[in-house]
Amino acid sequence: MRITDLLQKQAIDLHVAASSKQDAIDKIVSLMVKTGCIKDEETYKNAVIAREEEGTTGIGEGVAIPHAKTDAVEKPALAAMIVPDGVDYEALDGEPTKLFFLIAAPNTEDNVHLDVLGKLSVLLMDEDFRSNLLHAHTPEDFIAVIDKAENAKDEEAAQQEAQQEQTATTMSQGYRVLGVTACPTGIAHTYMAAESLENTAKEMGISIKVETDGSGGVKNKLTAKEIAQAECIIVAADKNVEMARFDGKRVIQTKVANGINKARELLTEATSGNAPIYHADHRTSGSEEFSGEKEGVWHTVYKHLMNGVSNMLPFVIGGGILIALAFLFDTILAPGADPSNFGKNSAPAYFLKTVGDAAFSFMLPILSGFIAMSIGDRPALMVGFVGGYLANIGDSKSGFLGALIAGFVAGYLMVGLRKLFDKLPKSLEGIKPILLYPVIGLLLIGAIVMYIINPPVSLLNTAMNNGLANLGTGSGIVLGAIVGGMMSIDMGGPFNKAAYVFGTASLVSASGAAVSSPVMAAVMAGGMIPPLAIALCTTFFKNRFTRKERQSGLTNYIMGLSFITEGVIPFAAADPLRVIPSCVVGSAVAGALSMLFGCALPAPHGGIFVVPVVENWPMYLLAILIGSVISMFLLALLKKPIKEEI
Repeated sequence: MRITDLLQKQAIDLHVAASSKQDAIDKIVSLMVKTGCIKDEETYKNAVIAREEEGTTGIGEGVAIPHAKTDAVEKPALAAMIVPDGVDYEALDGEPTKLFFLIAAPNTEDNVHLDVLGKLSVLLMDEDFRSNLLHAHTPEDFIAVIDKAENAKDEEAAQQEAQQEQTATTMSQGYRVLGVTACPTGIAHTYMAAESLENTAKEMGISIKVETDGSGGVKNKLTAKEIAQAECIIVAADKNVEMARFDGKRVIQTKVANGINKARELLTEATSGNAPIYHADHRTSGSEEFSGEKEGVWHTVYKHLMNGVSNMLPFVIGGGILIALAFLFDTILAPGADPSNFGKNSAPAYFLKTVGDAAFSFMLPILSGFIAMSIGDRPALMVGFVGGYLANIGDSKSGFLGALIAGFVAGYLMVGLRKLFDKLPKSLEGIKPILLYPVIGLLLIGAIVMYIINPPVSLLNTAMNNGLANLGTGSGIVLGAIVGGMMSIDMGGPFNKAAYVFGTASLVSASGAAVSSPVMAAVMAGGMIPPLAIALCTTFFKNRFTRKERQSGLTNYIMGLSFITEGVIPFAAADPLRVIPSCVVGSAVAGALSMLFGCALPAPHGGIFVVPVVENWPMYLLAILIGSVISMFLLALLKKPIKEEI
């Protein structure tokens, strides 16, 4: 289907003023309604907004392509508008957005919107095309610009297809270079990288075929024969693609952005004969990366770590929000109930807290398992998963830090076992994945975690508890600063748990009666600071964070207000040297101020939902606000502005 088949002139406005992203969405949805293709405007608008929450469709260069596939759409349609002064649409390059295309697709299996997205993305790479659209005087001129560009592109595609067919029939060796492009969303950048590689290869006289792994599935799939005949395969992808098929071939692995911006360098290396040979069973660290960007040790570690963090994040967010709702229900439905059971005193709260706790219980095994899998491939997943679980059970447990260590240990352990087992006879090849890897890997990681990782961390935990107990409450402000700061050191790990256990123990008097505790108030204030500081920093200092980090940062408002420190783990894991010190300082200040103001708390949890029962609650909120703002500014000062990659 052609772009111009979907675009009606009444759905085009070339002179729009928009004050915000929401305002821009409202106005272009109103244009879409004029097409007569929308059955329910509000439902369709909500679907567009929901898609934006998954990740901005502002692709950069002043362009946004919002879209939605929903039952509220009767038939496919397209709307367009120009905002001459630009609007902040949270674009990937951080620049104002001026040119908008809105796609409406019915909820069918046709995936029309993906085809149109692909075509638009390719056309919009052309700066002249964008400029001609922005300078169109009437809707008719606007459509004419698109029609002309689309005709030229269709003609070029037809010529290229004919040329490739002719080349395939006349060349016995097939394509010289193959490519695979993929991005996390599988929309714009996937096809932009493919287009860049194909056009550059044509200029260089190199025959190429590029497979696109997009949202609509794999297209232009590489065949076994083509892979066998190719000199080299370029994999420009920011997500996992099928790699085992390239075993023994020369392969260049790089970011999808390099497929767009560095196509000539990639093709030059691919045809040089110097690209590394890929082995599916033994991946050499960094050897398959584009030679223009050799990985350092820290970047390699960071990639493995982020593989664990990204898979862990849904468990943190989903579980954390349900737990926060449980606290809210208990505050409303069960005031004055058993504070030690806060979050489970009413039926709705019990349900939400149970499900939320279940999600949290998977958090550390998922972190460890996917770190291990990133290093040692699929055989390491189970070993890492169990290692993360063992780090968080029993009297001697090491928590977040232990699970993180267990993930790396499990990954490299499996790499070592695979190399060791290569020396076995080939007749035993079949039992490696079903017997040798899981059994021996499990025994080794179990012993390492339980006897090497957990004991010293457990001793550290005990020493911290004893130290806090000996400090006593005589030096209240110092004690508040210490327990508050400890809540931010490891975000749910031994330091955090030691401070929390010390705080909950102070809720019971020597006679066994429940009391309000200044220490518990300081502990909770300190634990609320990290997520609140992250949320504030991602809001007011956006240029310090990637788009995905900014989206995750919003959920930390809820987690911080709910006293769920674990929401900061992805940020702390990705940038510990900046995030952790910033949070520790703010938490220590909040804890000290809580003590100074004479605040006391009778509940062991609850965050904002138990503030009404805090003694001197106005000053308690002030202490939390001051600590959060201090951490926010420290983090903004330590983190440098970034230019997010395409």
